[in-house]
Amino acid sequence: MIQPNDTVTLSFTGKLDNGEAFIIVSPDEPLTVTLGNLELPPSVEQALLGMDVGETKKIRIAPDEGFGPRQKELVQIITNQEMIDKLKPQPGMILSLKTEKDGQEIMVPATVVRATDSELEVDYNHPLAGHHLTYTVTIIGIQR
Repeated sequence: MIQPNDTVTLSFTGKLDNGEAFIIVSPDEPLTVTLGNLELPPSVEQALLGMDVGETKKIRIAPDEGFGPRQKELVQIITNQEMIDKLKPQPGMILSLKTEKDGQEIMVPATVVRATDSELEVDYNHPLAGHHLTYTVTIIGIQR
């Protein structure tokens, strides 16, 4: 049985409420995590406690514990004509855009929401932000 601080090997599928899988970790290439190391959301760690090898469980987490709520201020309009002409962006494309954080320039992914000849609407939110996530987890191994 899984206890706090155990190292756990597991396979899992993560799905959105519409049934779309956003991640699949197969038993052939499982994930190994140590509970208590903040590698998993706390509610997922809590749900794993007491499970045993071979056991499968569905775990649902709220947006706040997953990738956070969607933030409207992270959806922005860009009017850089040179960039629009060069990239010819289409809705759904993910662009790597420069922004400033703590006084340093960094590259951040942004999803194109809407594109016209003169402006882009981009979303800097994580694609899974605002979604409830359901993981179906199978325990493959437990180490103390």
